[in-house]
Amino acid sequence: MVLQALRDGAVPMTLAAVSTAISLHPNTVRQHLEALERQGLVYRGKAAVQGRGRPAWQYESAGTDGGGEFPEYVGLSSALAAALHRDARRRRPDAIAAGREWGEDLAAMIPAPSCSEPERARAGAVDLLERLRFGPVTSTGSATVRLTRCPLLAAARQYPEVVCGVHQGVVEGALRHWGEPAAVVRLRPFAEPGACVLTLPSAT
Repeated sequence: MVLQALRDGAVPMTLAAVSTAISLHPNTVRQHLEALERQGLVYRGKAAVQGRGRPAWQYESAGTDGGGEFPEYVGLSSALAAALHRDARRRRPDAIAAGREWGEDLAAMIPAPSCSEPERARAGAVDLLERLRFGPVTSTGSATVRLTRCPLLAAARQYPEVVCGVHQGVVEGALRHWGEPAAVVRLRPFAEPGACVLTLPSAT
C-alpha cells in the first residue's frame, strides 16, 4: 500500500503526504518506509527548505525491482559484474580502477564545491554520492559516511567485490578530481543494518 502510493505519486512525497493518501497513522507509515528503504525499493531525500526548521524528508519509489527508473541498466550492470567476478585475482582491483575513471568523469560534470580547499574534495565526493542516490549521511567532523541506499542493491549483494569495488573507486576518482590525487577510501559493504560505511581520508 505504501509503495503503491509512492509509485502513483507524480512527485516525491513527505511522510505526511503518504499518510494522508492511504489513511494510515504516520508512525505506521514511517515503519513501512524505513523497511522499504532498507530493501532498496524507496529513495529518501531532503525537501527544499521552507521557512525555519529542518527540511522534511521526501520519499519516492525506486522502481518495481529496486533499480530505479532504468531496470535495463541494472541488468547490464549485473552482467558486467558477473564477467569481472570470474577472475578472482583481478576482480576487485579491476573494479576499483574502473570506478576511479568513472568517478573522475562524473566529478568533472558537476559544479565544484564552494567550500574551502581542505574540505573541497570530501564535500564534492559526498555531493556526488547524493546525486547518485546513495543517501549519504555524514556527521560534523567525522570522516565516516553512512550510505543508506544502493542503486544496484541486488547486484551488490551478489557480487560485492565488484559492485562495491566500483563504488569505492568512484569516490576515489572524485576525490582525485577535486585535489586529492593520492586519496584512498575504505568501503565496508553492509557494515550496519541498512547501511554501508565509507571512510574518507581526513581533510588536510
